[in-house]
Amino acid sequence: MDTTIARNRTKTSWQAASPAGGFTLIEVLISIVVITIGLLSLLAAFGVAMQSTHLAKEDMIAKQLAQEAMESIVTARETANITWAQIQNVGASGGIFVSGLQPIKQAGADGIIGTADDSAAPPETMQDPGPDGIVGTADDPPPTGLTNFQRSIQIAPSTSVDLRTVTITVQYAANGGRVRTYVLSGMISQYR
Repeated sequence: MDTTIARNRTKTSWQAASPAGGFTLIEVLISIVVITIGLLSLLAAFGVAMQSTHLAKEDMIAKQLAQEAMESIVTARETANITWAQIQNVGASGGIFVSGLQPIKQAGADGIIGTADDSAAPPETMQDPGPDGIVGTADDPPPTGLTNFQRSIQIAPSTSVDLRTVTITVQYAANGGRVRTYVLSGMISQYR
């Protein structure tokens, strides 16, 4: 009889200790699902950040191409390389600037961006730095052509005969084929 009482005491003390320890299987599974959802949303955020960074780079290039064209027109006027009558689109009495979207090319023989002689010029390229972060060293990758960019220079008369409105539009195809546009507008005067 003594052995039966000892067994019951052991069994009772073991059962009382059981509910106090650890997580249940369902709690572990729920926590794994919650952590997985959190990690997947973090991964999606990284994808959006990468795409935004790439679009920001292309937006900056478009802005620079528009500013480059505007500076070319103003510099040509300031240095008297062209006359006031030539600061117009082709077709308007003596204008030299080509209308419509054109591929991005280097300036032609006249040194002015957006004129008819640019068609014979090589395409404009962009040089990225190599692993050392310095442009112009031996580890630089080959230059990248700006073939997905187009630029339009539209010059229109203003209310004053001494002013003209210059509108430069740069278009490019972003990832996914969506066309993005950057527009720079300004006024130019015949007076230096």
